[in-house]
Amino acid sequence: MFKWKKFLVTGALCALSVMTLVGCGGQQAAAPSSSSSSSGVATTIKVGSAVDFAPFEFQDEGQAEYQGFDMDLIRAIGKEMGAEVEIQNIGFDGLIPALQAKTVDVLISGMTINDERKQNVTFSDPYYQSGLTMVVRKDEQSIQKFQDLKGHKVAVQIGTTSANEVKKIEGVEVKEFNTPADCFMELKTGGADAVVNDRPVSEYFITKSGQTDVKELPDMLTAEDYGIAVAKDNKELADKINAALKTLKENGEYDKIYDKWFGGAKK
Repeated sequence: MFKWKKFLVTGALCALSVMTLVGCGGQQAAAPSSSSSSSGVATTIKVGSAVDFAPFEFQDEGQAEYQGFDMDLIRAIGKEMGAEVEIQNIGFDGLIPALQAKTVDVLISGMTINDERKQNVTFSDPYYQSGLTMVVRKDEQSIQKFQDLKGHKVAVQIGTTSANEVKKIEGVEVKEFNTPADCFMELKTGGADAVVNDRPVSEYFITKSGQTDVKELPDMLTAEDYGIAVAKDNKELADKINAALKTLKENGEYDKIYDKWFGGAKK
């Protein structure tokens, strides 16, 4: 995910989480490489993450450990690999340089898999698909796909990609609001027929607010996959991460982590 988009999503969630950039591990330099067991699996995996992107990685006031979907997932992957996970908070722009300098072994930070980054890192299999989705009232039947929005009122957060993309759909009355909470209130009161926002923003808000009278639709206007990054020349580690991720999906642990942060929404 590009830095400007991370900023927009974080801003949308600031009312829900108090985030800091100080804590567990901080930004102190680490040893160039992880210690390894005789089996070849690192006993400690040094993980870099920009801990300012709820619900993927953040630090709540009064909490010592970093929290979020990415944080729980990488710890579960480490456990499956038989390794301890040491998380370092690094600015997003500094993540790939830290990986190249071998300050860290792994990156997980809501990072979109794209061709530009593939030139510098090796990505795991995708572990999350983001993009723009719709939320409607639970009894809504006339809206199933984005093309069905024609003739309807749609609430969006001002200044976001969702606002820009919905404005491109012909025949839609776009209503812009400052926060996701305002968008959902407009939907609840009947002033809007749908809310369009980034998938994690909508799912996390629904989970945190406990709303049960709305539903997220499976149709996605844009899509981007998130991946775990390792050094370009470290395919062995990428393979081990992929194997652990596959196991977590097969044994249900991935679903448990997903449901914790996104309330059992579409995976």
